[in-house]
Amino acid sequence: MKTRIKLVSMALLAGSFLASCEKELTPKDLVPKTVDEDSSLPSIYISDTHLHSESYGNPDSAMIVVLHGGPGVDYRSLLNAKDLANEGYFVVFYDQRNTGLSRRHPKSSLHIQQTIDDLSAVIQHYKRSANQKVFLLGHSWGAMLATEYINTYPTQIAGVVLAEPGGFTWEQTKAYVQKSRQSNVLGETVNDATYTDQFINSDENDHELADYKLAILSASGYAPGNTQGNAGSYPFWRFGSAIFNKMNEDAAKDGFDFTQNLHQYTTPVLFVYSELNTSYGEQHAREVAAAYPNVHLEMVRGTGHEIVYFAWNNFRPMVLNYFNNLK
Repeated sequence: MKTRIKLVSMALLAGSFLASCEKELTPKDLVPKTVDEDSSLPSIYISDTHLHSESYGNPDSAMIVVLHGGPGVDYRSLLNAKDLANEGYFVVFYDQRNTGLSRRHPKSSLHIQQTIDDLSAVIQHYKRSANQKVFLLGHSWGAMLATEYINTYPTQIAGVVLAEPGGFTWEQTKAYVQKSRQSNVLGETVNDATYTDQFINSDENDHELADYKLAILSASGYAPGNTQGNAGSYPFWRFGSAIFNKMNEDAAKDGFDFTQNLHQYTTPVLFVYSELNTSYGEQHAREVAAAYPNVHLEMVRGTGHEIVYFAWNNFRPMVLNYFNNLK
């Protein structure tokens, strides 16, 4: 299924309006159920949470954990990477806490250290032996999370592919975000998001309604995509508004720096950026990548920021060659 963000938002709006003539709607009518609500979804329990997760390939093979962007998106647009299971790898996907179809927690309980702890718990859940190699493949925020993890545990990861991380410090990330995200707060985007309140009976702090609004904003170009060179919209299950807002608020307040220990990570790193994302470019890629002592920089041609979804055929050989050399 390749549902597009704009089509999803328009369909949900239309369906919501028609249904409102027949019954009083609740926010739960607007978004997919999480793993807590739908037992048919593939999932794992780790720590204090319940995550939407699935894996492909032989569980005893070298593991590749795929990390999605956001914070607050999900792994649906990265599923092309399951193809690596056909090349002898064990490929693991998970929707991070409060994202996609994973459990929702109160916004006040969310913090950046938790993302590291959750990734550790996911690895331990799937890992079969002490000598099983673990690789990371991160896109956008997921590439930042991969670096955050390596900065904390420099000896635990056998290799990492980073696809257009915004930055490894708050200053780097802020500069990229300012170039890539623009909004007209009085424009149609916000009108679309607030229009639903006219016929949806719900508290504005409900996760369901907040997640739905974020999807509408993204569809209109307020969130990733409007200046990033993508061929179109990318598929998703459900955005996570609380984690998106909390991580951005914490970063703006406290900043962050994921680079203090990266000098200890001497393993080669594959760092890729896209040809068509004019908000990124080679200069920003080199600035961000310089935090690693042994980095190989590659441009993926014919795509914008959503490299894994729109340019898998160009990206795959780079990834496979890199992992095979470290396997």
